[in-house]
Amino acid sequence: MNWTLEVVIVPVSDIDRAKDFYSRQLGFAVDHDTAIGDDVRIVQLTPPGSGCSIVIGKGAVPSMTPGSLQGLQLVVPDLHKARAELLERGVQVGEIQVLGESPTKMPDPLDNVGFVFFSDPDGNGWAIQQISTRP
Repeated sequence: MNWTLEVVIVPVSDIDRAKDFYSRQLGFAVDHDTAIGDDVRIVQLTPPGSGCSIVIGKGAVPSMTPGSLQGLQLVVPDLHKARAELLERGVQVGEIQVLGESPTKMPDPLDNVGFVFFSDPDGNGWAIQQISTRP
């Protein structure tokens, strides 16, 4: 039996600002933006190529402090290209860091150990890791 993680709730203070950041600056697809009256709104966004989406909203999502989610991680095959793309879109992303040593020999020295970090407008923390091939 497969168990897939499909949705992560991201706590934000301003739904429209967050939707703009994730869709325009990060390039996430807007799967839906559903309002049920004035008190319930759910926006689902999915990173390109991902099987897992994020949800931002109010009313029908758990109440969490905006900016309290840390350690979300995206994986890309080319960290240099991903970082350059984010910088072009106006995202304040850190320099490439090498954290530790890869447990196996990889074709690219950044595989498994290359990371960059950024935060959304509320301070939710994200990492991007490079994995160009899997052993």
